[in-house]
Amino acid sequence: MTAAPVQVGKGVAAPGRDRAPRKVNFDLKQSGIYIALALVVVLFAVLTGGDLLGPQNLSNIIVQFSYILVLAIGMVLIIIAGHIDLSVGSVVAATGAFAAVMMVDWGLPWPLAVVATLIFGAVIGAWQGYWVAYFGIPAFIVTLAGMLLFRAVTMWILGNEGKGPFPDEIRTLGNGFIPGFLGNIGLGEALGGADLFSIILGVAVVVGMAIVQVRARAGRIRYSQAVDPMWLFALKVAVPALLVLFFVVQLARFRNLPWVLVLLAVLVVGYTLVTNRAVFGRQIYAVGGNLQAATLSGVKVKSVVFWLFVNMGVLSAVAGIIFAGRLNLAGPTAGNAFELDAIAAAFIGGAAVQGGVGKVVGAITGGMIMAVINNGMSLLGAEPKEVMLVKGGVLLAAVAFDVWSKRRTATAK
Repeated sequence: MTAAPVQVGKGVAAPGRDRAPRKVNFDLKQSGIYIALALVVVLFAVLTGGDLLGPQNLSNIIVQFSYILVLAIGMVLIIIAGHIDLSVGSVVAATGAFAAVMMVDWGLPWPLAVVATLIFGAVIGAWQGYWVAYFGIPAFIVTLAGMLLFRAVTMWILGNEGKGPFPDEIRTLGNGFIPGFLGNIGLGEALGGADLFSIILGVAVVVGMAIVQVRARAGRIRYSQAVDPMWLFALKVAVPALLVLFFVVQLARFRNLPWVLVLLAVLVVGYTLVTNRAVFGRQIYAVGGNLQAATLSGVKVKSVVFWLFVNMGVLSAVAGIIFAGRLNLAGPTAGNAFELDAIAAAFIGGAAVQGGVGKVVGAITGGMIMAVINNGMSLLGAEPKEVMLVKGGVLLAAVAFDVWSKRRTATAK
């Protein structure tokens, strides 16, 4: 008697499939950015004699470049949709000036002033989004005009002079650290003491990352999809976990976790969920990937583009508040060249020039590469022209790699 054939359907794995050897697929385009960050960190750690990875310096990197990372989150969404925003630096200055007037001159309570500043940023984004989405003017032109307009608005608000100081709560957001709720824990003679609460938070983050990856792997196996061999999967879980723990321990050894890092973590998680799980996130990729197909499939393209610029305005206001709080001063030259760093972070992080490709985590990684280059070369005593030379070369190499990988993929097909 012939044995009945085994049906392999949805949710049923083929016999022996899990035990069969699998080919290790290495996606250089997706993994290259993380390798690049690791190489940059190792290079400057060696050149600076380990100073780059010191507790105080790591804390300085986060505090000094947090506003660029906030801008990079919004910028990568704009680029995914196939647009660009050259005005974010000027919007940072304008919103910081607006906040200063309300808090310093008018004496408004800081929560009310922060909400009003975010609304002001949303209005700026809506203004630019209208011209791009509904009037049909290219975003490059609209935001180039915005870069000039909102810089003029900043000068008009401040009268060509700085304004401060800000309330303690705003300064804490830009420069402050989480208090040590549970005291310090000894980590040996070499490391000394570290804040226990910060370490517990770091362990919780690592456990959460591992759970997400394990569940994702289990889901793939359940639907008979290809997965990495167990050794490679374990490596992908362990390496980021160890890096996160090292980073958290170093921060805990200095002055605990910066408040701005907590804000960044919330933004990254929130926007990652939006882009990966929400309908609006899928629509962003559809608009940037194939505008005609998105229109024919019922995506409200104009609405999507409009709200992306509103979102960029709000995030620019967040960055403006952080930057002004860190300096304890709103100045007419604030935000100069911030748009270039944010755009560079998005492209270095894997966003495609043509749109339709990019990730929030990738943009943050690209921003960290720029931050490490800035900080590392500063520790080495490099001149500003040398820093700009290196950053320009890194940006060109990232875009060239994107173009090369697309041509390679097209040729392979």
